[in-house]
Amino acid sequence: MNVHLLAIDWFFVIEKILLISAVLAVSLVIAMYSTWGERKVAAWIQDRRGPNRAGPFGLLQPLADGGKLFFKEEIIPATANKFLFVLGPSMAMLTACLTSAVIPWGDVLNIGGKDISLQIADVNIGVLWIMAVVGMGVYGIMIGGWASNNKFSLMAACRGASQVISYELPMGLSLIALFMLSGSLSLKDIVEQQREGLWYVVLQPIGFLIFLICAFAECNRTPFDLPEAENELNGGYHLEYSSMKLGFYLFAEYINMFISSALMATLYFGGYSFPYMDSLGLSPNLVTILGICALFLKTFAFIFFFMWVRWTLPRFRYDQLMKLGWKVLIPLALLNMLITGAVVLYRQG
Repeated sequence: MNVHLLAIDWFFVIEKILLISAVLAVSLVIAMYSTWGERKVAAWIQDRRGPNRAGPFGLLQPLADGGKLFFKEEIIPATANKFLFVLGPSMAMLTACLTSAVIPWGDVLNIGGKDISLQIADVNIGVLWIMAVVGMGVYGIMIGGWASNNKFSLMAACRGASQVISYELPMGLSLIALFMLSGSLSLKDIVEQQREGLWYVVLQPIGFLIFLICAFAECNRTPFDLPEAENELNGGYHLEYSSMKLGFYLFAEYINMFISSALMATLYFGGYSFPYMDSLGLSPNLVTILGICALFLKTFAFIFFFMWVRWTLPRFRYDQLMKLGWKVLIPLALLNMLITGAVVLYRQG
C-alpha cells in the first residue's frame, strides 16, 4: 500500500516538474521573441523593415542579442553594494516567473489513463497569489536602483515603487468587482464560469479597462515607462547594469507583459474556453489542445496591443501619471465596485 502511494506521489512530482519546465521554457521563448516582434511591429508602424539580416525574416536576431548579452563584459561599479546589485535583477526575474504558477493554461489532458491538469497550482486564492508576487516584483527595481549607488538609478527606483503602489490599488479594486460576480478567487473556477456563460469583459467592461491600464503601469510599458525614462534618467533603474544582469531586467519586463496578457485573457476573455467548445463533438484531448491554442491566441493579441500602444502614444509626465492613478482610476474602480455590488444584491433579492 505504501509503495503504491509512493509511486503515485512520484508520478505527481514528475508531472509537476515537467509542467513547470514547459511553462518556464515557453515564457522565456515568448519573452525572447517578443523583442523581435516588438521591433517588427515598430518597423511596420514606422514603414521600415526591422530585423532582417540574422536568419530568415530576422528570426535569429533574439539569439544574437542573447549571445551578445551573455558574452558581454560584466561590470559592477566600485561603490555599489555587490550582493544587492546581484540580488536586484535576480529577484525581478524570479517574481516574473512565479506569477505563471496559478494560471490555467488548459483544461485536462488524459494521457495513459491519467488526467493531467495544465495548471501548476490550482489554489483557491490564485488571484491573491498573483497580486502578492507582483507587489514583491517592485523590490527588484528598488534594490537594483539603490544598490547601484547612482542618483539617477535611485530616482528611477523611487518612481517605480510609487507607480506600482499607485496602480495596484485600482487594479485590486477592479478585481473585487469581478470576484463579486464569480464568487471565487480561483482562476480555474473563473474560467469554468465563463465557459458556461458570458465572458466577464461583457459583464465588467469598466473593470477590464481599469485592469488593462493598470497592467501597462505594472509592466512599466509606454505610456507608463517613467522608471526607464532615457531622456530624464539616462536609462532608469538599470543604468549601471550590463551583461546578463541587464538581460534579466529586460527579460523580466517581457515575461511580465506575457503573463499580464495571459491573465487578462483568463480573467476577462474566457481563458482557454472558446465558443461552442462543448458542442463540437470532438475528443476531450483535442478540445483541450484547441483551448490551449485559443488562450495563446488571445494572449498574443494582448501582447500585440502592448506593442502597438508603445509605438503610438507618448510618455506621460510624472504628475499626469499620478493624477490618473489617484484621481481617476481609483474613484472609477470604487464606483464600478459599488454598482456591481448593488446589481449582485438586487439579483439575490
